[in-house]
Amino acid sequence: MPSAAERTRTLVQSTCSGVLLSPGAEGTRPDQLIADERTVGPEGDVFLVFPADSPVVRAATHAQDDELPAVLEITDVAPVSVPNRIRGRVWLSGWLTQVPGMAEPGRMMLRLEVGEASVDDLWGAAGVEPEDFARAAADPLALHEAELLQHLHSAHTDQMQLLTALLGDRAAAPGRAVPVALDRFGLRVRFVGERAGSTFDARFDFPEPVRDVNGLRRAMHRLFEAASH
Repeated sequence: MPSAAERTRTLVQSTCSGVLLSPGAEGTRPDQLIADERTVGPEGDVFLVFPADSPVVRAATHAQDDELPAVLEITDVAPVSVPNRIRGRVWLSGWLTQVPGMAEPGRMMLRLEVGEASVDDLWGAAGVEPEDFARAAADPLALHEAELLQHLHSAHTDQMQLLTALLGDRAAAPGRAVPVALDRFGLRVRFVGERAGSTFDARFDFPEPVRDVNGLRRAMHRLFEAASH
């Protein structure tokens, strides 16, 4: 399974929605707390680009000692329609400073030096050391995951349903099979039953971790082949 640090890094580098919470920006509209750009530097710092007149930038400008405590909260929502669509959240807390001259006119780059990190997702909840976050790499499928899941859901419904054959004792009344998460280690499917409480997740591991979409295509072919026999 992916480590907590890798899962955290994956969500931070994804297109998932993230809000930056800090003193001095209370009462701000949620859309004003969302950065226009979000990247991770080689030392594990998170760089955020905001409009220069945003409340977050103003708060950082007036912070004592040029450092503002802040928390970046990222919410991961499944790209397909399933019950309980929120797949996870990540929190990065640390200190915010300005990085002048690194953004286009009318914008300001802010640097979040990470002091603490945690993740709560489909794998469970865990704390992450800043050093581990800095060393971790995002999952190689992360940038394509949303479109891949949507494609599986819309174009391979029958093959997804075939995975019922691999459920063992849980195959009695599995319900509708919806792909809910994908990473280099495997596929997670949510079986949505008609009765209350009959919905559950099943994880289908690949024989070996995949490195790219081509490797994923081969792994999915083998998975569907195993389910059809």
